[in-house]
Amino acid sequence: MRLVSSGRHHATFEFGGLRVVSLRDGYIDMPPTRLRDVHGCALGELPGAVPLAGGNLRLSVNAFHVTDGTRSLLVDTGASNVWPDPTMGLLHEALEEAGVDRAHITDVAITHRHEDHVSGLIAPDGTEAFAKLERVWIGAGDAAVVAGRLEPLRGRVVPVTEPVAINAWATAVPAHGHTPGHTVYEIAAGDAGRLIVWGDTVHVPTLQFERPEVSWELDDDQARARAARAGLLEKLARPRHYVAGAHLDSPGIARVTPAEGGRGYALEYLAPPVNG
Repeated sequence: MRLVSSGRHHATFEFGGLRVVSLRDGYIDMPPTRLRDVHGCALGELPGAVPLAGGNLRLSVNAFHVTDGTRSLLVDTGASNVWPDPTMGLLHEALEEAGVDRAHITDVAITHRHEDHVSGLIAPDGTEAFAKLERVWIGAGDAAVVAGRLEPLRGRVVPVTEPVAINAWATAVPAHGHTPGHTVYEIAAGDAGRLIVWGDTVHVPTLQFERPEVSWELDDDQARARAARAGLLEKLARPRHYVAGAHLDSPGIARVTPAEGGRGYALEYLAPPVNG
């Protein structure tokens, strides 16, 4: 995978015959008490390698667009105008900066039901954000979120209950734990390798790769989320595998390798990371 362009809110990579665009929706600050040990208790003192901003964890919020030049897929949609923090809701600006016309997007894949991932299906002015949208892929356990302001899209929901091909190069794979319908999307680019867009599998990359047993308070099922993370990390450590993370430091695309000493994993970003 090769970086070909970048800007304040996007980074574009060539990936075999595909083009992958990381899109920055912004960032959110969360208290360190969200982190949990294996017993579900708040984590103790954080390692010095974990940066804080005003005493909080700063989480990048990223979405990803993948295209082969004919078909395209947008994974997650950002917060639109529903998040109270003004640091969020930049997806449309990021799409424009990257040269991606949202009017041409027909398929959106949602990793899970939380507001910073699904709300951008509706633009701040209340209209549909993607005029030609045909399908919204989302885990069946999270599909009920398509209601209220998202109700106009209900008839286009495709609930994911098992691994299912979206097109010739994208597959939806259930990875429950963070939410009942948490789903990852595997992008196959032939000999160039595979990219796993994994939603909220990791929230704090400076900690949870080295210590993947650490979970997140907002995981619906912490044990199941931990198991899903372990399985995905093991897979990603294989050659020619890459990860795209909603809360990895922007632009959020990286390689994963086993850490020296056999405990945990190391993360190698494919473009200089920005925390926030």
